[in-house]
Amino acid sequence: MFTKVLVANRGEIAVRVMRSLREMGIASVAVYSEADRQALHVRMADEAYCVGPAASAESYLRADKILQVAKESGAQAIHPGYGFLSENADFARACDEAGVVFIGPRPDAIIAMGEKTRARTLMEKAGVPLVPGTKDAIEDAAEALEISKKMGFPVLVKAAAGGGGKGMRRVDNAEDFIAAFEGARREALSSFGNGDVYVEKYVIDPKHVEIQVLADGHGNVVHLYERDCSVQRRHQKIIEETPCTTLHEETRRKMGEVAVMAAKAVDYIGAGTVEFLLDADQNFYFLEMNTRLQVEHPITEMITGLDLVRWQVRIANGEALPFDQSGVSRRGASIECRIYAEDPENKFMPSPGKITYLSDPHGPGVRQDSGVYSGATVSVHYDPMISKLVVWAEDRDQAIRRMKRALSEMVVTGITTNIAFHQEVLDHPGFIEGKYDTEFVPKMMLGREKPEEQFEEQAEWAAVIAAHRRDEAIAAGGATGSAHAGAASKSTGSGWKQLGRFRALGRY
Repeated sequence: MFTKVLVANRGEIAVRVMRSLREMGIASVAVYSEADRQALHVRMADEAYCVGPAASAESYLRADKILQVAKESGAQAIHPGYGFLSENADFARACDEAGVVFIGPRPDAIIAMGEKTRARTLMEKAGVPLVPGTKDAIEDAAEALEISKKMGFPVLVKAAAGGGGKGMRRVDNAEDFIAAFEGARREALSSFGNGDVYVEKYVIDPKHVEIQVLADGHGNVVHLYERDCSVQRRHQKIIEETPCTTLHEETRRKMGEVAVMAAKAVDYIGAGTVEFLLDADQNFYFLEMNTRLQVEHPITEMITGLDLVRWQVRIANGEALPFDQSGVSRRGASIECRIYAEDPENKFMPSPGKITYLSDPHGPGVRQDSGVYSGATVSVHYDPMISKLVVWAEDRDQAIRRMKRALSEMVVTGITTNIAFHQEVLDHPGFIEGKYDTEFVPKMMLGREKPEEQFEEQAEWAAVIAAHRRDEAIAAGGATGSAHAGAASKSTGSGWKQLGRFRALGRY
């Protein structure tokens, strides 16, 4: 087994990987930018090396610097986490050439699944169901428009090298197509250095359901069931849960088989995720395969009891999976809420800054994967996700109740977060019923009234009244004062608690 692993990432995922490494008795090496000198992952690592300025292109994306650190530190392997270099085939190849194990799939698998049009062709040959669309990237907007007319609107224009909703446009009519097509190309070029786009039919009211797979280097591949990732804003996930409430057992079985088939088609090794669209009639279509660990992997760990990072490391070390599909069981339900430094009342714009106080929730079935602490700064240079709040319970109803309780206990001051928005989603009838789709958040925001300002005034009055009653009780003095103080406390509670309750309800 490896004795030292370099974690080529930052934030909560770097911390999460280091925790598994420590449990395995493996020393961890952190890399960090100048902006992350005081970051939690730097503090947790056994060794830490600065690799450049704040800009990712000059630090976390500098493969040469990271490989140099691996050499200097004596790290035998590199875990890339997600994002940054995790799906960079050139980096995986460079690791191999440098004699360092890349904890992930082979470069050929990354290339095959990373370029979306090529992945569609491969999946079609493997018999994986696809959303109707073009097999190759299209350069001519007029040609793309004619193809879209034949398929029928709405359609999606998607970046061939994309992900995370970037370079993606939904087009509902022919009149808007050309502008959307050119806009998607520009964004794709800016985000990925590749302006190629393709067109596919837009599936009406779909769920975004993905299957976790695990494959070793000995030909063994298993799936670890599904995750419903349909609660999204700007095509980016914010709440995930498992199991999917609307998925029929037969469809679940078929999706698992297809995901395994997709992984085998590219000789996949390690942890990966095959993503699908699921329509109301239980038809499902291949979207893409993410050749890395997913942000939402903890909910799979919660229901299966498997540590995916641990298995990534063991597989990279050459071990074979000691179980087959019949040996994979699941229990209960799990939900993940991504806690972002962002303002839902301002189009979910990032809200970077210093966290003046942080208190994480605890209790039965609660897990917090975090990369911050009280006094830490959420940088303008990176993704504003500060943590992932995860719960497990025996059934979905209890999991929702547990998540609501955990969210109510979480306190973050100094920055704006989406905690109250998560509470609002969990209280929404559409989420409670489990019949939501990928348009849930946009529809919810359109039909939603902004939190009423009247509650701010009420909260302020509650604080003033409570303070006044305390002052009266103190002025009365002695036992009488204590009794008055107790009565005041019972009648109104702390003014700050009243204010806190309004905030927790998303009303202020």
